[in-house]
Amino acid sequence: MRVIGAMSGTSYDAVDAAVVDLDLAGDEVRARLLGVHSEPIPDPLRRRIAAALPPARTTVEEVCHLDTEIGQLVGEVAARARDRHGGSADLVVSHGQTVYHWVEGHQARGTLQLGSPAWVAERVGVPVVSDLRTRDITRGGQGAPLASLFDALFVLPGGRARAALNLGGIANLTVSQPGGSALAWDVGPANALVDAVVHASTGGAESMDVDGVRGARGTVDEELLENLLSEPYYALAPPKSTGKELFRLDHVHANVNGLPRRVSDDDLVATLVELTAVTVGHAVRAYLVDEVIASGGGTRNPMLMSRLAAHCAPAPVRTIDELGVPSQAKEAMAFALLGFLTVHGLAGTVPGATGARTTSVLGSITPGAAPLRLPPPATEVPRRLVLR
Repeated sequence: MRVIGAMSGTSYDAVDAAVVDLDLAGDEVRARLLGVHSEPIPDPLRRRIAAALPPARTTVEEVCHLDTEIGQLVGEVAARARDRHGGSADLVVSHGQTVYHWVEGHQARGTLQLGSPAWVAERVGVPVVSDLRTRDITRGGQGAPLASLFDALFVLPGGRARAALNLGGIANLTVSQPGGSALAWDVGPANALVDAVVHASTGGAESMDVDGVRGARGTVDEELLENLLSEPYYALAPPKSTGKELFRLDHVHANVNGLPRRVSDDDLVATLVELTAVTVGHAVRAYLVDEVIASGGGTRNPMLMSRLAAHCAPAPVRTIDELGVPSQAKEAMAFALLGFLTVHGLAGTVPGATGARTTSVLGSITPGAAPLRLPPPATEVPRRLVLR
C-alpha cells in the first residue's frame, strides 16, 4: 500500500509529506521511503495560526477559515508529493495543525488539530486518516507522542537501551522498558522557545536560530536557567505531554522579568538551548540509556546537538539519518505508519507508552473519490519495522 504521511508540527513552519510503500509480512512492517516533499506554510497563514494560539483570543469564524485553508494546503502538498514520488497513492494520513492540547496536571483532556480532511480527500482522491490523537486520550492516554510506535518498532529493537529523541517545537523521548515495552513523553521545549525569542527580537524578520549562530554567540545565564528549571512540569513523572500552551514567549518573559539585569538576546537563546539539553540529559541518565537517536528540526542546530552530547554523555547522540531514515521524514513516516495500521484494524499505540489504559486503533477515515474499501483486518501484531 502506498501511503502519504503529512505532518505539520508545533513550529508550524512547513508541511512535510513522506511517500512510503508499506506492507505486512508476519510480525514485520516493511517500509520503503519513496521520497519527502516539504513546503513552507505561507507567511500570512503562519501569522494567522500564531495569532489564534493561546493565550490569544480567536473566533469560531477564524477557526473555520483556518480549518479550511490548512486542509487545502495539506491536500496540495500531498498531491505534489504523490506526483513527484511515485505518481500514485492509496491513502493519505493527515496529522493536521495542532492549535490546542488540553492538559490539566497529569491528565490530557482533549486536543484539537485543524485541517479538514475532506479537502485533502477531494484534492488527492484517496481515503484520508485524520484526528489520530483523540482516541488515545479517551482511554486515559496523553495523545502524545504518537511517534512512540514508530520508535518502538524501528529505533528501539536490537537489544540496546536506546532512546528515540524528537526535537521539534517540543522535545519528546521514547525509551525502552524492562520486558520489551516502551515509555514515551514530552520532556519540554526544544525549538519552541528559541523560535519565539528570535521571532520577537527580530521583529518577525527571522523565525529560528539558523545553524545555531545566535546560541553559539551567547553565554548561558545560570540564574535564568535555574528559574526556568523550576517550572513544575519538569517534576511530573512520565508519561506526560505539553505544548505551546505552556512553553510560549510569555513563559520566557515571566522568568526573565524577575532578574536584576538585562539578558541579551543571544544570551537568552544560549540559555534556552541549555534548558533543552539539561532536561533531555537528565531524562536520558535517569533511564540508563546507552544511545540516543535524534530526529527533527533541532538536529540541524549544531549548538543544540553539541550541548545534548555533553549532557547525555556517556550515551552518544546520533541522528536517525544514520539508521537510514532522513531526519526530516521521520514524523511524516510515523504518521503514514499509523494510518496504514488503522486501515488494517491494528492499534497505533504501544501498551503503556502514552499512559492509556489500553491500545487504540487511531483516527477517523474520510472516503476518497471511490467507494471506501478497507483491506482485510490483519491477524498479527507487528513487532518491528524493516526498511527496504
